[in-house]
Amino acid sequence: MEITVYPQQKSSFQGPHELYFKNLIKRKKKQVMEKNGDNRKLRVCVATCNRADYSKLAPIMFGIKTEPEFFELDVVVLGSHLIDDYGNTYRMIEQDDFDINTRLHTIVRGEDEAAMVESVGLALVKLPDVLNRLKPDIMIVHGDRFDALALATSAALMNIRILHIEGGEVSGTIDDSIRHAITKLAHYHVCCTRSAEQHLISMCEDHDRILLAGCPSYDKLLSAKNKDYMSTIRMWLGDDVKSKDYIVALQHPVTTDIKHSIKMFELTLDALISFNKRTLVLFPNIDAGSKEMVRVMRKKGIEHHPNFRAVKHVPFDQFIQLVAHAGCMIGNSSCGVREVGAFGTPVINLGTRQIGRETGQNVLHVRDADTQDKILQALNLQFGKQYPCSKIYGDGNAVPRILKFLKSIDLQEPLQKKFCFPPVKENISQDIDHILETLSALAVDLGGTNLRVAIVSMKGEIVKKYTQFNPKTYEERINLILQMCVEAAAEAVKLNCRILGVGISTGGRVNPREGIVLHSTKLIQEWNSVDLRTPLSDTLHLPVWVDNDGNCAALAERKFGQGKGLENFVTLITGTGIGGGIIHQHELIHGSSFCAAELGHLVVSLGGPDCSCGSRGCIEAYASGMALQREAKKLHDEDLLLVEGMSVPKDEAVGALHLIQAAKLGNAKAQSILRTAGTALGLGIVNILHTMNPSLVILSGVLASHYIHIVKDVIRQQALSSVQDVDVVVSNLVDPALLGAASMVLDYTTRRIY
Repeated sequence: MEITVYPQQKSSFQGPHELYFKNLIKRKKKQVMEKNGDNRKLRVCVATCNRADYSKLAPIMFGIKTEPEFFELDVVVLGSHLIDDYGNTYRMIEQDDFDINTRLHTIVRGEDEAAMVESVGLALVKLPDVLNRLKPDIMIVHGDRFDALALATSAALMNIRILHIEGGEVSGTIDDSIRHAITKLAHYHVCCTRSAEQHLISMCEDHDRILLAGCPSYDKLLSAKNKDYMSTIRMWLGDDVKSKDYIVALQHPVTTDIKHSIKMFELTLDALISFNKRTLVLFPNIDAGSKEMVRVMRKKGIEHHPNFRAVKHVPFDQFIQLVAHAGCMIGNSSCGVREVGAFGTPVINLGTRQIGRETGQNVLHVRDADTQDKILQALNLQFGKQYPCSKIYGDGNAVPRILKFLKSIDLQEPLQKKFCFPPVKENISQDIDHILETLSALAVDLGGTNLRVAIVSMKGEIVKKYTQFNPKTYEERINLILQMCVEAAAEAVKLNCRILGVGISTGGRVNPREGIVLHSTKLIQEWNSVDLRTPLSDTLHLPVWVDNDGNCAALAERKFGQGKGLENFVTLITGTGIGGGIIHQHELIHGSSFCAAELGHLVVSLGGPDCSCGSRGCIEAYASGMALQREAKKLHDEDLLLVEGMSVPKDEAVGALHLIQAAKLGNAKAQSILRTAGTALGLGIVNILHTMNPSLVILSGVLASHYIHIVKDVIRQQALSSVQDVDVVVSNLVDPALLGAASMVLDYTTRRIY
């Protein structure tokens, strides 16, 4: 059976960057040859630590070997390559006909955190002698392993130029810190994706020393599909196994949470045993926790189970064939989210080890793999599928680009790195006034009636607040916003508040990425397709954030209110309209078209009253301030609103508060209207509980306290028993819209993700 080849995704490795690089080569080639000497070969040291990095370095090594007139290659082998328990993988380097100049035993056994640190120290002790002897012009270091950090540290301190492969990527463990540390030590960078290139630039690396080449392993694997694969499958899994009817499992410990990763591995093996498919299980890498993972394998009898083949190592050429024709790959190896995408093989990525990686459509993430059922469900969803092939990480032409890049290196250039820092507009002196400044935000709340601006401190204290009526036209409104913000910013200086930015809360649908109000509510006229960010940023020279008022209320609860520290909760605002915000896994949900959490427009009755959105029977049509005002006017017109002890002045409009007052004084009809409104809100919240299953629901706004008891009664009567224990509370925040607008600024500028 041959693999079905789907159309491949467009590569990002061609275009302006490729043209730029060709021009750079032409410009520098003559100059470099003259400076380095026509007969001067570049002495390149390639250091490989384990089976994974060799799969990326081997194509480069083969390329260097084919051009002996330009390069001299020295190979240093260290790390787990030289350990029997991990397959003695240095042998595959010898089988590839490379001369190993140096073997360094650098691993301190123990497979725990201390052993990793001791291994780095041992490598640092041994490497100086090797580098003094070899005297390379440049050392090629790959990736993010602790061994690689020792290599980069040694080379940098010994004034040897470093070329780092796969910098700028994000995974999700301690590897990120190691990878970025090597980036700062390295002089030249070869990255695999456009995002990684942008990350390197953001890290102040010199753009002229960054090459977007793609992953070198793709040069081999993109040409490997059509080889005889059935003999490889039979060799490793048995004669009775068919293509697409087996699983490849490769799972490593997560060094920042070893206990959980061992438990997750145990659940994975249990799920694979239950799934009952032939499975090739590779032993984990040498990170802290691997010894415990091997114990789990042996405790469950995996090495002797008829459905499993447990191996320490598979040569890369054969491993490619195995994953290309597997029914599924499962685990947390970077191979699953990087290389396997080239074949469209389904992948189940478990836990957080690769959570930051760019992935193709073939990857299904199971971030909280805390039960066997979750993993089994993922296996049922993924096994046997075929996805489009992905070229996110390479197009098969990385090595030629890397060799050109190596030839362009001018050894006469100063060794000292240059960092390209972004310009800093002002240098604030560290005098006592600056140290004692209160870090603050300007918060703007655009309501249907009022326009409010406040100075809000980091602790959520409203230092000063300004209120004006919201003008009816766009021009008057934007001018008033600018005027109030300028005045507030000037006042902040007198109050010794340092303004970090501006946050704006407004009604309607908002694109927070662009700072644009897409569509507004009927309460705010001339407020569609409005760019709020640009005029404010240009006037105040400050960053500006904009979001919907319901989302801002949720952000306020997350930072200052009862949602602080909670992973999942929902906020509903009960005011003139009904809005809301959803926090899921600590993050605000915006939705694909920025329309998430329009909770006021959940339909709770097919034949209900008309809603301002054009539909019928929405929560807002029953429970909003506008809806209560409508019902109050009806009662007043029929002389059924006022009871003893009540009066409405002639110049005062009848509103929701009069209805509430009448209900408190015993008006049965007013009480019935409020009960219906609270029931509609309660039914909406029941739907939210059944859909989102949050751990808390927070009612905010002027009407919240009047609805809370009715809502809880509805939940007791209508909700599933599994969600009846979810707490519903009234917000204790006085100005959630202003505090939420401020939190956008304060969270971002103090490095919390928003």
